[in-house]
Amino acid sequence: MTIDLWDSKIEAMKHEDLKKLQTKRFKNLVKHTFENNAFYKKRLKDAGVTPSSITSMKDIEKIPFLTKDDLRNYYPFGLVCTEIDDIVEVHASSGTTGKPVVGPYTYNDVELWGEVMARSLYANGLRKHDRMQNSYGYGLFTGAHGFEKGAQKIGAMVVTISSGNTQRQINVMKDFNITTLACTPSYSLYMAEVAEEMGFDPKNDFKLKLGTFGAEAWSEEMRKNVEKRWGIHAAEHYGLTEIIGPGVVSECSENKLHINADHFYPEIIDPKTGETLEFGEEGELVFTTLTKEAFPAIRFRTKDLASMYEGTCSCGRTLPIQSRIKGRSDDMMKVKGVIVFPSQIEAGLMQVDGVSDNYQIIKTKKGDITSLSIEVEPTDERWKEGHIEDLEKKAEDEIYSILNLHVPVKAIEPKTIPRSTGKAKRVIER
Repeated sequence: MTIDLWDSKIEAMKHEDLKKLQTKRFKNLVKHTFENNAFYKKRLKDAGVTPSSITSMKDIEKIPFLTKDDLRNYYPFGLVCTEIDDIVEVHASSGTTGKPVVGPYTYNDVELWGEVMARSLYANGLRKHDRMQNSYGYGLFTGAHGFEKGAQKIGAMVVTISSGNTQRQINVMKDFNITTLACTPSYSLYMAEVAEEMGFDPKNDFKLKLGTFGAEAWSEEMRKNVEKRWGIHAAEHYGLTEIIGPGVVSECSENKLHINADHFYPEIIDPKTGETLEFGEEGELVFTTLTKEAFPAIRFRTKDLASMYEGTCSCGRTLPIQSRIKGRSDDMMKVKGVIVFPSQIEAGLMQVDGVSDNYQIIKTKKGDITSLSIEVEPTDERWKEGHIEDLEKKAEDEIYSILNLHVPVKAIEPKTIPRSTGKAKRVIER
């Protein structure tokens, strides 16, 4: 049987060959950072690591973790490991919680980004004949640019519409016979809502067959809702500005997230102790960029909680597999002694017939005590039926079955919660 992969030499590489390649590239990375950046040279020397001392990937555990605070302390170009004149492109995070994290790229970095994004989109099912509507927001944010580079490398048509102006999005999708949508999952659901308001049937009135979604956490239940609403296959993307942007993983036809580990070396650590965990154990994802030039990251702590394992997938890929992100350690809430992630609440809500995709988790803090409640919009049809208290009770019961914690649910009138054309704000504090 012929396996259809973008780069079969890498994606179906034997595990022992991948480990040799990673070690070779890690040695080059240590040499590159040691010789070209004062911060990294001191950090490596303090850890007793030199370019000649690397014998295996196990040596990476001697090096301290890189954190977002480190990146902000050296804002904007303090961690660059090339000449500034070699940088041809710059991106950055939103900076909503402090100085933004800056991501500079050399020409080779840009080529690498396009390659890993092509690998990821090809794994999703994107092909040369496809037409992608790129509804991620253009700007300093990496998302739209990464999707554009990867799709163009495959040879697909990219419609660079950016986010917002949702009625125009629907008209373009219809008029251009778009086959692939790239945006956040929450925005895709808002687009479906607007399409219906415009008199369209999202499932039958468009040529859409594939959704390539990322930039926010979403549950498996939300994925099913997106697929049902549009009648498409919904694929997940994972990436970080600190690593390269989107392109860190490739989700295959089996809905498995394959880490592009020839370029991004993954570890799972205990978020409290920093201890390296074994395959199959859940912890915090840590990534090292093995081949980036301008802005290499060695052992960057993502704060994303997941697990990973090795094996050969039925899709033919042998790259390590990462679980879906359970949540960010930053998002974790402790309520009456129970650890709660927003994704668990979403999973419960999506089980209830008559509940729409629009909800907000209300977080209230009095002293050291945190309490939660939920506001959710029923569908228009369910709102008109009345007896909303029955819907609220069913939602509370579903959430209780997951968390073993009672969280009050209040149904509010449809179209009350503000819609987002980017990342949906699910948790608000009052």
